[in-house]
Amino acid sequence: MMQVRSLSNPLRIPDLRRRLVFTAAMLAAYRLGAHLPVPGVDVSKLESLFKQQGSLFSLLDLFAGGALSNFAIFALNVFPYITASIIFSLLNIVFPRLKEMATEEGEAGRRRIGMYTRYLTVGLAMVQAVGQLVLIRSQGAVPDTRPMSLATIVLTLTAGTMLLTWMGEVMTEYGVGNGVSLIIFGGIVARLPAQATQLFTLVRAGERAPWEFLFDLIIIFVSIVGVIAVTQAVRKIPVQYAKRVVGRRVYGGQSTHLPMRLIQAGGIPIIFAVSVLQFPGTIAQFSNWEPVKRIGQQVLPGQPLGDLLYFVLIILFTYFYTATQFDPNDVSNNIKKYGGFVPGIRPGRPTSDYLGRVTERLTLVGALSLAVIAIAPAYLARGGGVLTIYLGGTSLLIVVGVALETMKQLEAYVLMRHYEGFMK
Repeated sequence: MMQVRSLSNPLRIPDLRRRLVFTAAMLAAYRLGAHLPVPGVDVSKLESLFKQQGSLFSLLDLFAGGALSNFAIFALNVFPYITASIIFSLLNIVFPRLKEMATEEGEAGRRRIGMYTRYLTVGLAMVQAVGQLVLIRSQGAVPDTRPMSLATIVLTLTAGTMLLTWMGEVMTEYGVGNGVSLIIFGGIVARLPAQATQLFTLVRAGERAPWEFLFDLIIIFVSIVGVIAVTQAVRKIPVQYAKRVVGRRVYGGQSTHLPMRLIQAGGIPIIFAVSVLQFPGTIAQFSNWEPVKRIGQQVLPGQPLGDLLYFVLIILFTYFYTATQFDPNDVSNNIKKYGGFVPGIRPGRPTSDYLGRVTERLTLVGALSLAVIAIAPAYLARGGGVLTIYLGGTSLLIVVGVALETMKQLEAYVLMRHYEGFMK
Protein backbone atom coordinates (compact mmCIF):
# COMPACT_ATOMS: atom_id res chain seq x y z
CA MET A 1 0.00 0.00 0.00
CA MET A 2 2.86 2.36 0.85
CA GLN A 3 4.52 1.59 -2.49
CA VAL A 4 1.32 2.44 -4.40
CA ARG A 5 1.02 5.68 -2.44
CA SER A 6 4.64 6.63 -3.21
CA LEU A 7 4.07 5.93 -6.91
CA SER A 8 1.14 8.35 -6.87
CA ASN A 9 3.18 11.12 -5.23
CA PRO A 10 4.22 12.73 -8.56
CA LEU A 11 0.55 13.28 -9.39
CA ARG A 12 0.00 15.14 -6.10
CA ILE A 13 2.39 17.94 -7.09
CA PRO A 14 0.61 20.45 -9.39
CA ASP A 15 3.77 21.63 -11.18
CA LEU A 16 5.00 18.09 -11.77
CA ARG A 17 1.54 17.00 -12.89
CA ARG A 18 1.53 19.78 -15.50
CA ARG A 19 4.97 18.72 -16.68
CA LEU A 20 3.85 15.11 -17.07
CA VAL A 21 0.74 16.12 -19.03
CA PHE A 22 2.81 18.43 -21.25
CA THR A 23 5.34 15.66 -21.98
CA ALA A 24 2.57 13.19 -22.80
CA ALA A 25 0.88 15.72 -25.11
CA MET A 26 4.13 16.38 -26.97
CA LEU A 27 4.79 12.66 -27.42
CA ALA A 28 1.24 12.22 -28.72
CA ALA A 29 1.82 15.04 -31.23
CA TYR A 30 5.05 13.35 -32.30
CA ARG A 31 3.25 10.05 -32.89
CA LEU A 32 0.61 11.87 -34.93
CA GLY A 33 3.30 13.48 -37.11
CA ALA A 34 4.91 10.07 -37.67
CA HIS A 35 1.78 9.10 -39.64
CA LEU A 36 1.35 12.31 -41.69
CA PRO A 37 2.86 11.51 -45.12
CA VAL A 38 4.97 13.97 -47.06
CA PRO A 39 2.94 15.28 -50.03
CA GLY A 40 3.90 13.97 -53.44
CA VAL A 41 5.33 10.61 -52.30
CA ASP A 42 3.89 7.18 -53.17
CA VAL A 43 4.60 5.31 -49.93
CA SER A 44 3.54 1.95 -51.39
CA LYS A 45 6.65 1.97 -53.61
CA LEU A 46 8.93 2.14 -50.56
CA GLU A 47 8.09 -1.27 -49.08
CA SER A 48 10.64 -3.03 -51.27
CA LEU A 49 13.24 -0.40 -50.36
CA PHE A 50 13.19 -1.30 -46.68
CA LYS A 51 13.28 -5.00 -47.45
CA GLN A 52 16.37 -4.55 -49.61
CA GLN A 53 18.42 -2.13 -47.55
CA GLY A 54 19.19 -4.36 -44.60
CA SER A 55 19.12 -3.46 -40.95
CA LEU A 56 20.42 0.13 -41.11
CA PHE A 57 17.19 1.53 -42.53
CA SER A 58 15.24 -0.70 -40.16
CA LEU A 59 17.21 0.73 -37.24
CA LEU A 60 16.66 4.32 -38.40
CA ASP A 61 12.98 3.58 -38.94
CA LEU A 62 12.81 2.13 -35.43
CA PHE A 63 14.22 5.33 -33.91
CA ALA A 64 11.85 7.38 -36.06
CA GLY A 65 8.87 5.40 -34.77
CA GLY A 66 7.91 4.20 -38.27
CA ALA A 67 8.02 7.72 -39.73
CA LEU A 68 10.72 6.72 -42.23
CA SER A 69 8.84 3.74 -43.67
CA ASN A 70 5.70 5.93 -43.80
CA PHE A 71 7.85 8.74 -45.26
CA ALA A 72 6.07 11.10 -42.88
CA ILE A 73 6.98 14.69 -42.08
CA PHE A 74 9.17 13.42 -39.21
CA ALA A 75 11.04 10.92 -41.41
CA LEU A 76 14.45 12.47 -40.66
CA ASN A 77 13.71 12.47 -36.94
CA VAL A 78 16.13 14.47 -34.75
CA PHE A 79 19.29 12.97 -36.27
CA PRO A 80 20.34 16.19 -38.06
CA TYR A 81 20.12 18.01 -34.71
CA ILE A 82 22.12 15.28 -32.97
CA THR A 83 24.77 15.43 -35.71
CA ALA A 84 24.93 19.23 -35.39
CA SER A 85 25.35 18.89 -31.62
CA ILE A 86 28.23 16.44 -32.15
CA ILE A 87 29.92 18.85 -34.56
CA PHE A 88 29.66 21.77 -32.13
CA SER A 89 30.94 19.61 -29.27
CA LEU A 90 34.01 18.83 -31.38
CA LEU A 91 34.39 22.50 -32.30
CA ASN A 92 34.41 23.37 -28.59
CA ILE A 93 37.61 21.35 -28.31
CA VAL A 94 39.20 22.82 -31.44
CA PHE A 95 38.16 26.44 -30.79
CA PRO A 96 38.53 27.52 -27.13
CA ARG A 97 36.43 30.62 -27.86
CA LEU A 98 33.33 28.46 -28.23
CA LYS A 99 34.04 26.73 -24.91
CA GLU A 100 34.51 30.10 -23.22
CA MET A 101 31.20 31.24 -24.70
CA ALA A 102 29.43 28.25 -23.15
CA THR A 103 31.12 28.40 -19.74
CA GLU A 104 32.00 32.04 -19.04
CA GLU A 105 29.13 33.87 -20.72
CA GLY A 106 26.54 31.83 -18.86
CA GLU A 107 23.01 31.47 -20.20
CA ALA A 108 23.53 34.06 -22.95
CA GLY A 109 26.52 32.14 -24.33
CA ARG A 110 24.66 28.84 -24.26
CA ARG A 111 21.73 30.42 -26.09
CA ARG A 112 24.06 31.65 -28.84
CA ILE A 113 25.59 28.20 -29.26
CA GLY A 114 22.09 26.74 -29.33
CA MET A 115 21.17 29.18 -32.09
CA TYR A 116 24.25 28.23 -34.13
CA THR A 117 23.43 24.55 -33.60
CA ARG A 118 19.92 25.06 -34.97
CA TYR A 119 21.30 26.89 -38.02
CA LEU A 120 23.59 23.95 -38.72
CA THR A 121 20.66 21.58 -38.14
CA VAL A 122 18.74 23.30 -40.94
CA GLY A 123 21.65 22.80 -43.34
CA LEU A 124 22.18 19.15 -42.40
CA ALA A 125 18.44 18.45 -42.57
CA MET A 126 18.26 19.88 -46.09
CA VAL A 127 21.24 17.77 -47.20
CA GLN A 128 19.69 14.61 -45.75
CA ALA A 129 16.31 15.51 -47.22
CA VAL A 130 17.88 15.79 -50.69
CA GLY A 131 19.58 12.44 -50.13
CA GLN A 132 16.29 10.81 -49.15
CA LEU A 133 14.62 12.38 -52.17
CA VAL A 134 17.24 10.95 -54.53
CA LEU A 135 16.80 7.54 -52.91
CA ILE A 136 13.02 7.40 -53.16
CA ARG A 137 13.08 8.75 -56.73
CA SER A 138 15.22 5.78 -57.70
CA GLN A 139 12.37 3.58 -56.40
CA GLY A 140 9.75 5.41 -58.49
CA ALA A 141 8.05 6.79 -55.36
CA VAL A 142 7.89 10.39 -56.67
CA PRO A 143 5.33 10.55 -59.52
CA ASP A 144 5.62 14.34 -59.96
CA THR A 145 9.24 15.33 -60.67
CA ARG A 146 8.67 19.02 -61.31
CA PRO A 147 11.13 21.29 -59.41
CA MET A 148 8.36 22.78 -57.26
CA SER A 149 7.17 19.33 -56.16
CA LEU A 150 10.70 18.19 -55.35
CA ALA A 151 11.37 21.39 -53.41
CA THR A 152 8.15 20.84 -51.44
CA ILE A 153 9.34 17.40 -50.35
CA VAL A 154 12.74 18.74 -49.23
CA LEU A 155 11.24 21.69 -47.36
CA THR A 156 8.61 19.50 -45.69
CA LEU A 157 11.23 17.08 -44.38
CA THR A 158 13.43 19.96 -43.19
CA ALA A 159 10.51 21.70 -41.49
CA GLY A 160 9.52 18.42 -39.84
CA THR A 161 13.00 18.01 -38.38
CA MET A 162 13.06 21.58 -37.06
CA LEU A 163 9.59 21.17 -35.55
CA LEU A 164 10.72 17.97 -33.85
CA THR A 165 13.87 19.71 -32.59
CA TRP A 166 11.77 22.52 -31.12
CA MET A 167 9.46 19.97 -29.50
CA GLY A 168 12.45 18.25 -27.92
CA GLU A 169 13.77 21.53 -26.52
CA VAL A 170 10.45 22.62 -25.02
CA MET A 171 9.94 19.13 -23.57
CA THR A 172 13.30 19.47 -21.80
CA GLU A 173 12.37 22.93 -20.48
CA TYR A 174 8.70 22.50 -19.61
CA GLY A 175 8.33 18.73 -19.38
CA VAL A 176 10.13 15.87 -17.66
CA GLY A 177 13.39 14.32 -18.86
CA ASN A 178 15.52 15.04 -21.92
CA GLY A 179 13.19 15.92 -24.79
CA VAL A 180 15.35 14.63 -27.66
CA SER A 181 16.00 11.33 -25.87
CA LEU A 182 12.29 10.96 -25.07
CA ILE A 183 11.41 11.45 -28.75
CA ILE A 184 13.66 8.55 -29.76
CA PHE A 185 12.39 6.58 -26.74
CA GLY A 186 8.80 7.17 -27.87
CA GLY A 187 9.59 5.97 -31.39
CA ILE A 188 11.13 2.72 -30.18
CA VAL A 189 8.38 1.97 -27.66
CA ALA A 190 5.68 2.65 -30.26
CA ARG A 191 7.14 -0.04 -32.54
CA LEU A 192 7.85 -2.72 -29.94
CA PRO A 193 4.29 -4.09 -29.50
CA ALA A 194 3.87 -4.75 -33.24
CA GLN A 195 7.26 -6.45 -33.46
CA ALA A 196 6.59 -8.57 -30.36
CA THR A 197 3.26 -9.63 -31.88
CA GLN A 198 5.06 -10.60 -35.07
CA LEU A 199 7.42 -12.83 -33.10
CA PHE A 200 4.49 -14.53 -31.36
CA THR A 201 2.87 -15.10 -34.76
CA LEU A 202 6.03 -16.76 -36.09
CA VAL A 203 6.11 -19.13 -33.13
CA ARG A 204 2.39 -19.96 -33.34
CA ALA A 205 2.66 -20.61 -37.07
CA GLY A 206 5.45 -23.10 -36.44
CA GLU A 207 8.05 -21.11 -38.38
CA ARG A 208 10.15 -20.81 -35.23
CA ALA A 209 10.52 -23.33 -32.42
CA PRO A 210 9.26 -22.32 -28.95
CA TRP A 211 12.72 -22.94 -27.47
CA GLU A 212 14.15 -20.32 -29.83
CA PHE A 213 11.62 -17.76 -28.62
CA LEU A 214 12.33 -18.70 -24.99
CA PHE A 215 16.06 -18.32 -25.67
CA ASP A 216 15.47 -14.82 -26.99
CA LEU A 217 13.38 -13.88 -23.95
CA ILE A 218 16.29 -14.95 -21.75
CA ILE A 219 18.67 -12.80 -23.84
CA ILE A 220 16.34 -9.81 -23.51
CA PHE A 221 16.00 -10.27 -19.74
CA VAL A 222 19.77 -10.61 -19.25
CA SER A 223 20.31 -7.55 -21.47
CA ILE A 224 17.89 -5.45 -19.41
CA VAL A 225 19.60 -6.52 -16.18
CA GLY A 226 22.97 -5.70 -17.74
CA VAL A 227 21.78 -2.27 -18.89
CA ILE A 228 20.48 -1.40 -15.43
CA ALA A 229 23.66 -2.67 -13.78
CA VAL A 230 26.11 -0.69 -15.93
CA THR A 231 24.04 2.50 -16.10
CA GLN A 232 23.42 2.61 -12.34
CA ALA A 233 26.88 1.48 -11.18
CA VAL A 234 28.65 4.18 -9.14
CA ARG A 235 32.17 4.50 -7.72
CA LYS A 236 32.02 6.51 -4.49
CA ILE A 237 35.10 8.66 -3.87
CA PRO A 238 35.31 9.62 -0.14
CA VAL A 239 35.59 13.36 0.52
CA GLN A 240 36.18 14.97 3.91
CA TYR A 241 35.63 18.63 4.78
CA ALA A 242 37.68 20.41 7.42
CA LYS A 243 35.95 22.44 10.13
CA ARG A 244 35.65 26.18 9.54
CA VAL A 245 34.66 28.77 12.14
CA VAL A 246 32.75 31.75 10.75
CA GLY A 247 31.71 34.10 13.56
CA ARG A 248 30.19 31.87 16.20
CA ARG A 249 29.21 29.11 13.79
CA VAL A 250 31.19 26.01 12.88
CA TYR A 251 30.90 24.77 9.30
CA GLY A 252 32.14 21.54 7.75
CA GLY A 253 33.78 18.70 9.55
CA GLN A 254 31.63 16.05 7.88
CA SER A 255 32.50 13.17 5.58
CA THR A 256 30.70 12.60 2.30
CA HIS A 257 31.46 11.05 -1.08
CA LEU A 258 31.73 12.05 -4.72
CA PRO A 259 29.59 9.68 -6.86
CA MET A 260 31.27 8.79 -10.16
CA ARG A 261 29.07 6.78 -12.50
CA LEU A 262 30.46 3.92 -14.54
CA ILE A 263 28.76 5.34 -17.64
CA GLN A 264 28.30 9.08 -17.28
CA ALA A 265 27.06 9.39 -20.87
CA GLY A 266 24.04 7.09 -20.44
CA GLY A 267 22.61 6.02 -23.80
CA ILE A 268 23.90 9.10 -25.64
CA PRO A 269 26.89 7.27 -27.27
CA ILE A 270 24.46 4.79 -28.85
CA ILE A 271 22.41 7.59 -30.41
CA PHE A 272 25.56 9.40 -31.57
CA ALA A 273 26.97 6.20 -33.12
CA VAL A 274 23.78 5.50 -35.05
CA SER A 275 23.72 9.11 -36.28
CA VAL A 276 27.22 8.75 -37.72
CA LEU A 277 26.74 5.19 -38.99
CA GLN A 278 23.89 6.13 -41.30
CA PHE A 279 26.09 8.23 -43.60
CA PRO A 280 28.37 5.62 -45.29
CA GLY A 281 25.48 3.35 -46.28
CA THR A 282 23.35 6.26 -47.49
CA ILE A 283 26.17 7.84 -49.52
CA ALA A 284 26.92 4.48 -51.14
CA GLN A 285 23.38 4.40 -52.55
CA PHE A 286 24.09 7.49 -54.66
CA SER A 287 27.36 6.22 -56.13
CA ASN A 288 27.64 4.28 -59.38
CA TRP A 289 31.16 3.15 -58.50
CA GLU A 290 31.03 -0.52 -57.53
CA PRO A 291 33.77 -0.40 -54.80
CA VAL A 292 31.89 2.38 -52.99
CA LYS A 293 28.65 0.39 -53.14
CA ARG A 294 30.43 -2.69 -51.83
CA ILE A 295 31.92 -0.74 -48.91
CA GLY A 296 28.48 0.76 -48.20
CA GLN A 297 27.01 -2.73 -47.90
CA GLN A 298 29.84 -3.95 -45.66
CA VAL A 299 29.42 -1.17 -43.09
CA LEU A 300 25.73 -1.92 -42.52
CA PRO A 301 24.78 -3.20 -39.05
CA GLY A 302 24.68 -6.98 -39.13
CA GLN A 303 27.80 -7.19 -41.27
CA PRO A 304 31.12 -7.93 -39.49
CA LEU A 305 32.72 -4.64 -40.57
CA GLY A 306 29.56 -2.68 -39.76
CA ASP A 307 29.30 -4.20 -36.29
CA LEU A 308 33.01 -3.55 -35.66
CA LEU A 309 32.59 0.09 -36.71
CA TYR A 310 29.50 0.38 -34.50
CA PHE A 311 31.45 -1.13 -31.57
CA VAL A 312 34.35 1.32 -32.02
CA LEU A 313 32.05 4.34 -32.44
CA ILE A 314 30.23 3.54 -29.19
CA ILE A 315 33.54 3.40 -27.31
CA LEU A 316 34.83 6.63 -28.90
CA PHE A 317 31.62 8.56 -28.20
CA THR A 318 31.52 7.28 -24.60
CA TYR A 319 35.00 8.72 -24.03
CA PHE A 320 34.14 11.89 -25.92
CA TYR A 321 30.88 12.59 -24.08
CA THR A 322 32.43 11.80 -20.69
CA ALA A 323 35.27 14.26 -21.41
CA THR A 324 32.76 17.01 -22.22
CA GLN A 325 30.62 16.36 -19.13
CA PHE A 326 33.23 15.68 -16.42
CA ASP A 327 36.29 17.91 -15.91
CA PRO A 328 38.57 16.61 -13.10
CA ASN A 329 40.19 20.05 -12.75
CA ASP A 330 36.86 21.78 -12.11
CA VAL A 331 35.75 19.11 -9.63
CA SER A 332 39.10 19.26 -7.82
CA ASN A 333 38.99 23.05 -7.60
CA ASN A 334 35.42 23.00 -6.24
CA ILE A 335 36.37 20.46 -3.57
CA LYS A 336 39.39 22.56 -2.57
CA LYS A 337 37.35 25.79 -2.63
CA TYR A 338 34.99 24.51 0.06
CA GLY A 339 37.73 23.06 2.25
CA GLY A 340 37.38 19.45 1.16
CA PHE A 341 39.96 16.80 0.32
CA VAL A 342 40.15 13.16 -0.70
CA PRO A 343 41.75 11.13 2.14
CA GLY A 344 45.33 10.23 1.25
CA ILE A 345 45.42 12.65 -1.71
CA ARG A 346 46.78 16.20 -1.53
CA PRO A 347 44.34 18.94 -2.64
CA GLY A 348 44.83 20.64 -5.99
CA ARG A 349 46.71 19.00 -8.86
CA PRO A 350 47.19 15.58 -7.16
CA THR A 351 43.42 15.33 -6.58
CA SER A 352 42.76 16.31 -10.19
CA ASP A 353 45.19 13.65 -11.45
CA TYR A 354 43.62 11.04 -9.17
CA LEU A 355 40.09 11.83 -10.37
CA GLY A 356 41.35 11.74 -13.97
CA ARG A 357 42.81 8.24 -13.49
CA VAL A 358 39.61 6.98 -11.86
CA THR A 359 37.54 8.47 -14.69
CA GLU A 360 39.70 6.81 -17.34
CA ARG A 361 39.35 3.38 -15.75
CA LEU A 362 35.61 3.75 -15.22
CA THR A 363 35.09 5.02 -18.77
CA LEU A 364 37.05 2.10 -20.25
CA VAL A 365 34.96 -0.48 -18.41
CA GLY A 366 31.74 1.44 -19.08
CA ALA A 367 32.44 1.94 -22.79
CA LEU A 368 33.27 -1.74 -23.34
CA SER A 369 30.16 -2.80 -21.38
CA LEU A 370 27.97 -0.44 -23.40
CA ALA A 371 29.36 -1.68 -26.72
CA VAL A 372 29.03 -5.35 -25.76
CA ILE A 373 25.43 -4.94 -24.58
CA ALA A 374 24.56 -3.09 -27.81
CA ILE A 375 25.91 -5.80 -30.12
CA ALA A 376 26.08 -9.11 -28.23
CA PRO A 377 22.31 -9.88 -28.05
CA ALA A 378 21.96 -9.86 -31.84
CA TYR A 379 24.95 -12.20 -32.24
CA LEU A 380 23.60 -14.57 -29.61
CA ALA A 381 20.21 -14.62 -31.33
CA ARG A 382 21.78 -15.47 -34.70
CA GLY A 383 22.58 -18.85 -33.25
CA GLY A 384 18.96 -19.86 -33.78
CA GLY A 385 16.72 -17.35 -32.05
CA VAL A 386 14.14 -15.01 -33.55
CA LEU A 387 15.41 -11.83 -31.93
CA THR A 388 15.06 -8.88 -34.28
CA ILE A 389 16.77 -5.51 -34.33
CA TYR A 390 13.69 -4.06 -32.61
CA LEU A 391 14.32 -6.09 -29.47
CA GLY A 392 18.13 -6.01 -29.66
CA GLY A 393 20.69 -4.45 -27.37
CA THR A 394 20.63 -1.03 -29.05
CA SER A 395 16.92 -0.43 -28.53
CA LEU A 396 16.98 -1.91 -25.01
CA LEU A 397 19.89 0.34 -24.02
CA ILE A 398 18.06 3.46 -25.15
CA VAL A 399 14.66 2.49 -23.73
CA VAL A 400 15.96 1.39 -20.33
CA GLY A 401 18.53 4.20 -20.11
CA VAL A 402 16.05 6.97 -20.93
CA ALA A 403 13.42 5.46 -18.62
CA LEU A 404 15.88 5.37 -15.70
CA GLU A 405 17.06 8.94 -16.28
CA THR A 406 13.48 10.20 -16.48
CA MET A 407 12.55 8.34 -13.30
CA LYS A 408 15.55 9.89 -11.54
CA GLN A 409 14.36 13.35 -12.50
CA LEU A 410 10.85 12.53 -11.28
CA GLU A 411 12.36 11.23 -8.03
CA ALA A 412 14.27 14.49 -7.57
CA TYR A 413 11.09 16.55 -8.09
CA VAL A 414 9.18 14.41 -5.59
CA LEU A 415 11.89 14.53 -2.90
CA MET A 416 12.28 18.29 -3.38
CA ARG A 417 8.61 18.69 -2.43
CA HIS A 418 9.19 16.57 0.73
CA TYR A 419 7.29 13.56 -0.54
CA GLU A 420 8.48 9.97 -0.27
CA GLY A 421 10.44 8.79 -3.32
CA PHE A 422 9.45 5.79 -5.43
CA MET A 423 12.87 4.47 -6.56
CA LYS A 424 14.21 1.99 -4.04
